Amino acid sequence: MLMNRMITILGPTASGKTPVAAHLAAKIGGEIISADSRQVYRRMDIGTGKDLADYGEVPYHLIDICEPGTKYNLFQYQQDFYDAYQDIQGRGKTPVLCGGTGLYIEAVLKGYKLSPVPQNQALRDSLEGKTLPELTQMLQELKARTGSNMHNKTDVDSCQRAIRAIEIETYNLENPVPRRELPPVDSLIIGIDIDRELRREKITRRLKARLENGMVDEVRRLLDEGIAPEDLIYYGLEYKFLTEYIIGQLTYDEMFSKLEIAIHQFAKRQMTWFRGMERRGFTIHWIDATLPMDQKIEEILKLNV
Repeated sequence: MLMNRMITILGPTASGKTPVAAHLAAKIGGEIISADSRQVYRRMDIGTGKDLADYGEVPYHLIDICEPGTKYNLFQYQQDFYDAYQDIQGRGKTPVLCGGTGLYIEAVLKGYKLSPVPQNQALRDSLEGKTLPELTQMLQELKARTGSNMHNKTDVDSCQRAIRAIEIETYNLENPVPRRELPPVDSLIIGIDIDRELRREKITRRLKARLENGMVDEVRRLLDEGIAPEDLIYYGLEYKFLTEYIIGQLTYDEMFSKLEIAIHQFAKRQMTWFRGMERRGFTIHWIDATLPMDQKIEEILKLNV
């Protein structure tokens, strides 16, 4: 069953979007393109929630394409997405975009015009030692000059991310070069709508399960490979707090409490982004997360007629 355009499945963490995308792709003979900014990294499996078993025989793209310790970015994602998208369509299959990184999803659907930004070591050295509030203030001032927006707090949830964001804005201010253009992509957009309290309950239950199933050992192995603690902390959430626990900055209970709160806050920010997409002109068809899987798939197929 070939659909006439891409289908996007989005939702906050723990909403169950991946099983929906996998069942849908299996039903229509489609292939999944991940829209998750951390699942691109190899051997970062439990903490990023890859749940590869959910895919069954369904082919997937943009998972396990980078080494941990590197810094994948939106510019790279946009190009990698478009290559996968054209490849899937060229073979007569339907692309199913699935993930919770709203910026990545919006960038490829809208066709953001982006330019690659190299590292500026001199700038990084000059910013070293500044506090997160100081860096945040600098970033806000730069964005005011470049006309960019502070969509959410992901740019400033660590000093490393804030410095990279300042680097990007500084480059864009100093180098008004023509930007690469990729076309927008027509897509039916499905949102998995999960009740806030149910989402919170699932996040906590899932966090406990991942910790019991080896997430601490996963992060410890990455550190043992020689990946610097600050590089893992850069990835945020599970990798930030578990690294701080492993290197002795947090107790286990402190780690669990801080991580649980951070994931709840992250899910809230995801929903804020998706609601913002609706305000920016995207139509998202929300489907109740508690419906039986067959019913969810049936509703999606009816929408895509």
